[in-house]
Amino acid sequence: MSFDVAAVRRTFPILGQAVGGHALHYLDNAATAQVPQAVLDAIVRHETTARANIHRSVHTLAERATEAYEAARATLARFMAVPAEQVVFTASCTTAINLVAHAFGAGLKPGDRITLTAAEHHANLVPWHLLAERSGVALDVIPVDGAGLLDLDHLDRAIGAQTRLVAVAYASNVTGAVAPLAPIVARARQVGARVLVDGAQAGPHGPLDVGALDVDFFVLAGHKMFGPNGIGVLWMAPDLIDSLPPFLGGGDMIRSVEATRSTYAEGLRRFEAGTPPIAQAIGLAAAADWLAGLDHEGAEAHMARLTGRILDGLGAIPGVDVKGPLGLQGRVPIVSFTMEGAHPHDICQILDGHGVACRGGHHCAQPLMAAFGIAGTTRASLAPYNDDGDVDALLDGLAAARRILVR
Repeated sequence: MSFDVAAVRRTFPILGQAVGGHALHYLDNAATAQVPQAVLDAIVRHETTARANIHRSVHTLAERATEAYEAARATLARFMAVPAEQVVFTASCTTAINLVAHAFGAGLKPGDRITLTAAEHHANLVPWHLLAERSGVALDVIPVDGAGLLDLDHLDRAIGAQTRLVAVAYASNVTGAVAPLAPIVARARQVGARVLVDGAQAGPHGPLDVGALDVDFFVLAGHKMFGPNGIGVLWMAPDLIDSLPPFLGGGDMIRSVEATRSTYAEGLRRFEAGTPPIAQAIGLAAAADWLAGLDHEGAEAHMARLTGRILDGLGAIPGVDVKGPLGLQGRVPIVSFTMEGAHPHDICQILDGHGVACRGGHHCAQPLMAAFGIAGTTRASLAPYNDDGDVDALLDGLAAARRILVR
């Protein structure tokens, strides 16, 4: 039975609108995915029946809110195949990485080293740059090859005896290339280093088995996996969640507070200071349930077929250069490209005139752009609700862009 993309599309209210007189063809999912009705319903239900703060009051609404929030944690734990007591809610994927940079980084000293890759999103670069500036740790980089894939020939040089942590994205938000995590993790384990995986581009393709990766930190972005903005997830290995210091101070992360000193809660509670993103967590749990109920194999095959159509279509346009994998293996459905004689922003503006939403620029991945020797690309990224009409509109819009921009 084929994947029923029409049924999936009907669950996303935003897709029914027109943009500039054209049907909306949303192909910017690597930046922010849309939300299904089930997520909207979960948020409205909470805000209209259980809006209150958690872990504090004993009145009915507060108890409902606390129960729903902790149920959301359990849902995300099932989605990631990890224990709920190891799942921390944060304000974003970026916040989660900053939490690790501060909490884990607090135990590092000059001479310690952290390994990054040239394919990272800025969210998995800048927190480590800030740590290096304030603590004196040194940074090493796994470079990329001409196709933008991680060059493992440099692995032993980039991860050595002084390496304390390796931070790597599950998949590039520019090229869609899935990182070869197994050899990277194996090398890190050889030298006793911890591993953080930026799973922002993995979440939309879950459910996940984080434990099978043998890593120490794994982060997710709610808004990329069909959930609300303002919510992220951090999973930590159990020995770390019980030993790292807090990142933020305030209510709910304390054991006791005196005028001049505090002691801190044990376990994950020490990392959730203040009022958390309650409604967002509940909405994200609904998104995780929606993903878990999706025909996963059918959705992935459907998106792979559309990706193949995009790659074939781009290959037929003179002057277009696809960055990253040219095949369908080892990738998520993200395709970035340049068009000779045309700026990505101009291309995206013309596409928008055809109702096609794409992203143009450096995609918060300037080191990767530098490795390509370019300033930016145009990027199309797919979700299960995209269909052949979206691909047709993209390719028609690109043909129009070439006629207008390329002289």
